[in-house]
Amino acid sequence: MDTTQERTEAQNLPFDVFAKACPSRGTLEHVTGRWGGLTLGALYDGSLRFNELRRRVDGVSEKMLSQTLHALERDGLVHREAQPTNPPRVDYELTPLGRGVAERLLTLIHFVEGQMDDVLEARQRYDETRGAR
Repeated sequence: MDTTQERTEAQNLPFDVFAKACPSRGTLEHVTGRWGGLTLGALYDGSLRFNELRRRVDGVSEKMLSQTLHALERDGLVHREAQPTNPPRVDYELTPLGRGVAERLLTLIHFVEGQMDDVLEARQRYDETRGAR
């Protein structure tokens, strides 16, 4: 598909993330926020319990992970399944929509990881010329 056709199709979309009131903006924030993207990426390989997920997403607080999971569940990206056991068992997994989003995020994550030598060099050059803040 050429760029003209892509632009025409994009103009026909009913949602526009660049518009302040568009509901897609909130979902984009949930997906691309620090914890949302990492949570979706962590769930890509399969379902995890809350504490397993918290260990996988190193550095996230219990409160932030809980809020992130609620937002992603509300957006239809994560499925929460509570088992009626004692103690209760809750598993989280990606929905088909969440899986599609996670695939795209992981492509970006892997690209960024692969470019970190260049990023670190750029940071060093920047800091040397502008002074570290």
